[in-house]
Order: sequence, then structure tokens, then C-alpha cells
Amino acid sequence: MATTSPAVVLAVLATAAALLLSPAMSLPVFTGDSSPGFHSASCPQLDGIVWSSVEAALRQEVAVAAGMLRLYFHDCFPQGCDASILLNNTAARETALGPNLTIQPRAMQLIESIRARAHAVCGPVVSCADITLLATRDIIVISGGPWFNVPQGNLDSLAPAAQDKVFDLPAPNTASVATLVESFATRGLGDVADLVALSGAHTIGRSQCGSFEDRSQRADDTFSRKLAANCSKHPERLQNLDVITPDLFDNAYYKALGFNQGVFTSDMALVKNKTTAAIVKRFAESKDAFFGQFARSMEKLARVPKPAGNVGEIRRFSCFRTNAQRADADHVDAAGEEEEGFAASA
Repeated sequence: MATTSPAVVLAVLATAAALLLSPAMSLPVFTGDSSPGFHSASCPQLDGIVWSSVEAALRQEVAVAAGMLRLYFHDCFPQGCDASILLNNTAARETALGPNLTIQPRAMQLIESIRARAHAVCGPVVSCADITLLATRDIIVISGGPWFNVPQGNLDSLAPAAQDKVFDLPAPNTASVATLVESFATRGLGDVADLVALSGAHTIGRSQCGSFEDRSQRADDTFSRKLAANCSKHPERLQNLDVITPDLFDNAYYKALGFNQGVFTSDMALVKNKTTAAIVKRFAESKDAFFGQFARSMEKLARVPKPAGNVGEIRRFSCFRTNAQRADADHVDAAGEEEEGFAASA
């Protein structure tokens, strides 16, 4: 029986590895097209993988929906959607996203689990940035919200977001309407309705007492006094941001604002400002009006310009590390060190 020499086997394996890792491999080319069919040729199973993964995650923990929304915003707003937030160290990420680590790691792990499934089926043709956009869109739809288009073909950044961009984000819970409007305008979200609609993401999610302390300690209305009393008795409690339908994506958040039941100071600022108050009223009266504007604003947020353009890579090994970092980490792992990850805290 004929045998193959070890040299031939090694040559074949080396060729296969080179084809797999070559930048010239057949990947979809980013054209700025926001068609939902961008990955239809390279990964036709992607939509099903994302949808089923999101459904399973929501059945396990409904709070992952709010976590995904926060990742979407804090990844796209600073420097465009590039999955750079997933590379930031824990301290930087906690400052940008808040200390609610019981929710955030679950959302991050969902993105990583989708990457692993998609790459196992299709190969490394889908970026973590694209997965973040698709998974957030689907999780909103499953939670009762509107479908919206998201641009695909985004590459993953080669470095964490610049610290000045991460730390200089306006505080969404305490910033004034004027500050938020000015900040949003720098990212192509110049319509005041963008600010009001994206604030509607508070229709799902919960927050710790410390994040709305300025509102509760003011005790200037019945609801703020109730917040203060609840937090005094149970400092570790999580407060629903939408006190009417906290786990359903709808327009009840705006209805609650009409009764002064906004949890954050910035929520209440929307009803105290003449311009934004009119939009709040319109959204409270019409879920369709809110959904239509929210979809448009989320699409605009997904297209925040990237300073250097669409440059980067498709992270092949982990959404939490660049490909070069993974290569370096393999040497550490081989020596018996445990690889850093987020599964344990999910």
C-alpha cells in the first residue's frame, strides 16, 4: 500500500493553514451597503445563528437585552461601530458602561458565543462589530420593538477605543438636555428627536441605586421620594427604568415620564425642556411614532463616522482580543496560565 511521506503531509498542512489565515481569502468586501443580505453568500446561516442565540439568551436572562443596547451605544458612539469596547480593560469599560457587571458580561458573552458559532459554520467571515449590531437589532425585535436596518461589513478595531473618547461620553443619567443635544450632534445625530428616541432604550433595563442618587436624594416629587425610600431599605436593589412594562420594548417609558416617573435626572429633563417635552408627548401617545423614530435613530447611530475609515480585521479567535493578542496569549496558555475571559462572570 502506497504511503505519503511526512514532508508531503507537512507541506499540505502548511498550504491549508496559509489559505485559512491569508488576508486574501474570499471575504465579503465592505461597500457601505446596509442590505440585510450582505453576508448571504459568505455565511447564509448567520441570521438564523444570531436569532436563535439571542432567543436562548433572553430565555435565560431578560436583562441581557438592556446590556446589548448599552454595548451598541457605547461601541458605536465614540468612534463608529468597530467592537473596540470589547477590547477595553475592565476599569475603562466599567467607567464607560457603569458598574452593572451582572448584566454586561452576559451581553459580551452572547456576542462571543455567536462569533464562535458563526465561524465554526462559515469560517472567519463575520466581524464582532457586525455581530453586535445584528444581535442588538434582533434582541430589540424579540423584546417587542421595531426592526431596523444595520450596515454590515464593519471591521473590528485593532486597538481599544481611545481613552479620551471613552471617558468623555456625556453622562446619560445626569447630563442636561443641552449637553446631550450638543454631544449627539457631533456624531451625526443632530435631530433632537434622535436624543428623545434613543433615550427610549430605557423602556427596558434596570439600574443600581447609586446611578440615580442625584434624582432620589433631591426628593422633589412623590416618585423621587419613593426611590429614596426603596434604596434606603435595600441599597443593592435594581430599579426598573420603565416602571410600567419593564421587560417589554414599548412606549410605556414615555407614558411614565408624563407622571414624573423617570428614574434618571436626564429622563425628567426631557419633560422639562419645551422642545423635547413635545416629542415625549408624541411618543407617549403613539407607539408607531416612537418605533419609527427609534429605528431611524438606531440606523444613524450605526453609521457614526470612523475617524480612520473602515480599517481593522475580523477577530478570528475571540471578540475580546485582537488576532495578534491571541497569538501572544497562546504562548502564555501553553505554559499553564488560564486565559482571561468573561464566561465565569456571565
